[in-house]
Amino acid sequence: MSTAEADATAVRPPREPARGRHGSRHPRGVVRRPSFVLGVVLLVGWVVVAVFWPQLAPADPMAQHPSQRMLGPGGGHLFGTDQFGRDVLSRVLAGARPVLAVAPLATALGVVIGSLLGLVCGVRRGLFDEIVMRVVDVFAVFPNLVAAVVVVALLGRSATTLILVIGTFFVPIVTRSVRAAVLVEREKPYVEAARLRGEPNWSLLGREVLPNVTPTVLVEATSRLGDAIFAAATLSFLGLGQPPGSPEWGAAVADNRVFLQQAWWTVLFPALAVASLVVSIALIADNLREQAARR
Repeated sequence: MSTAEADATAVRPPREPARGRHGSRHPRGVVRRPSFVLGVVLLVGWVVVAVFWPQLAPADPMAQHPSQRMLGPGGGHLFGTDQFGRDVLSRVLAGARPVLAVAPLATALGVVIGSLLGLVCGVRRGLFDEIVMRVVDVFAVFPNLVAAVVVVALLGRSATTLILVIGTFFVPIVTRSVRAAVLVEREKPYVEAARLRGEPNWSLLGREVLPNVTPTVLVEATSRLGDAIFAAATLSFLGLGQPPGSPEWGAAVADNRVFLQQAWWTVLFPALAVASLVVSIALIADNLREQAARR
């Protein structure tokens, strides 16, 4: 064994075992928190609704019944009806699917690209890091709504366009966060030991740095998922997402906002659906963030 290899072996500390309830690596502390459990229950509930809404909806969400328009909540229509006599409860249930079809894919796109850029920039540094971070800074300050309008005008209104737009919005945020975590890790003894052993950059990324910044990536993923849901609803509300008449929650609020004083239930229930889903993910993200901070 060479002197450098012997020094590397001596410098590198042993891997820490999984810690207990008050540590950060053991998931048991998070799972037992009521706020985390509530968030998971709400999220899983909406996922189930998104998958099985045709079996759960009491009526066809697109069926129009002019004779039953603007009926208040109760009786045969638990959430009331809208201006076309469509059942609001059925439309709220059906609206979960387009939201949860767009938001996770957009989140995955932004988190994967941002994490890769953050990892490579944090490990390599130098000119590559400078160029990427300057480009990231430009994207970060560019108005998101202006960019969304331009992209929708060029590509047309569709779920794929929403995924691309929202995912691109998240790349600068995730890149900065992951890069900051990598810069902290790369100064630790185990990374220096790996360098002394002559490990290439790809090995440093995959075997040494990535496992230790995974909590940061996980927190970013959950946080961005909540942002993606809100962004998808907002873009649909502005007419940049789902087409008018869609049961998607943002589009439903936009279609019925003019009837807020006469039929408040047509706006309230879709808005509460968005809020409950965003809050559920925020509860999960906050608990994961607190757990990661205790590492």
